[in-house]
Amino acid sequence: MRLVEAEGTYTYQQNYTNLDIHVGQSYSFLVSMDQNASTDYYIVASPRFVSSEARWHDVNGVAILQYSNSKGSASGPLPDAPDDFYDKYYSMNQARSIRMNVSSGAARPNPQGSFRYGSINITQTFVLKNESPLRIDGKRRRTINRVSYSPPETPLRLADLHNLTGVYKTDFPTMPSNAPPRRASSVLNASYKGFLEMVFQNNETDVQTYHLDGYSFFVVGMDYGEWTPNSRGSYNKWDAISRSTTQVFPGGWTAVLVSLDNVGIWNIRAEKLDNWYNGQEVYVKVADPLGYNVTEMIAPDNTLYCGLLEHLQKPQIHETSKKSSGHAVARWSTQLLATVSLIVTAVIGS
Repeated sequence: MRLVEAEGTYTYQQNYTNLDIHVGQSYSFLVSMDQNASTDYYIVASPRFVSSEARWHDVNGVAILQYSNSKGSASGPLPDAPDDFYDKYYSMNQARSIRMNVSSGAARPNPQGSFRYGSINITQTFVLKNESPLRIDGKRRRTINRVSYSPPETPLRLADLHNLTGVYKTDFPTMPSNAPPRRASSVLNASYKGFLEMVFQNNETDVQTYHLDGYSFFVVGMDYGEWTPNSRGSYNKWDAISRSTTQVFPGGWTAVLVSLDNVGIWNIRAEKLDNWYNGQEVYVKVADPLGYNVTEMIAPDNTLYCGLLEHLQKPQIHETSKKSSGHAVARWSTQLLATVSLIVTAVIGS
C-alpha cells in the first residue's frame, strides 16, 4: 500500500504492508493491482495494543480484494498483525515515518512546505497530562492536568458573544500539577495569532488519541518517558505531518505545533468515547483582542439557545411539519397537473 494522504495533507509516498490507524485518524492509499489473479486477497483490520485477555483481542474486520478475472476465492488463515510485543518502538517509528510531502502543491497556490513552521518562535506552551481514572465527588472521572471538564448549561461561545460572565473560567492549568482533582468548566486561554506548542503526556498503560477542532497541527515529536524542554531537540522542524488527530503512546508524549489563526473556542478531546464522556477534554479559547473578527461566522438563525440564554430561543420548524407541508405542495401540484391534462384533453377532443 502506497500512502499518499493523511487527514488532508499529501504525504511523502512510501509503501507499507501494514499501518496502525488510531481512533479518529484517516489515510488514503494507492494499491497497484499487479499480483497474481489466481485467487482473491484478504484485507484485514485487526485490533492493536489490546491485551490477550480483552474481549476485542480476536475481533477482526475482513474485506476481500477481487480481480475481475480472479480464478478462486481467498483461502487460508488471515494475515497476522505485526509481532511487535517486544519492540515498543515499532509502531512509534512507523508513525514518525509519516511525513509531509513538502513539494506537493495540494489545494493551495504554494507547495505544502512553504509554511516554515520550524522557524517560528513558540509563544505559548501547554503540557496536557492524562492519568488513570480518579474519584471526584464519589464518581469515576477522567482528567487532563487533574481537571475533569464539566460542561456548563450555557454554550461557551454563545456566552462570549452575549458578554455573559461566570459561565466558565480561564484558569485551566497549562502544566501538570499535584493539585487535588476537580470538576470544572475551565478553559485554556490562548493568544490569537500566536504559535502554540502542545505536549500530550500519557501516564497510562494504553494508547491515547487526541483531536483538536478548528485546526490542523504539526506532529513534530513523540517518544517514551517524560517530556522536558530538552525534548525539543528531537523535533522534526521540516516535514512533520499536518493533521488534527494524533496518538500518544503508553508512558510517552507527543508534541504538536499549531498556528492560532482561527478565532473561536475549540475542543481538545480524547477520542475514546468513554474517556471523553467522563471528562477527558478541554477547550482552548482563541479570541481577537480587537473584538469581533471578520473571519468568524455569525450565529445562524436556527441557533439553539439554552441555559442563561434560553429566552432568546426562536420557535423551531420541526421536520414533520416540513414534510407535511411538502406533501401538501406535492398533492396540490398533482391536482394542478391533472386539471391541466383534462383541459388539454378537452381542447384536443374538441
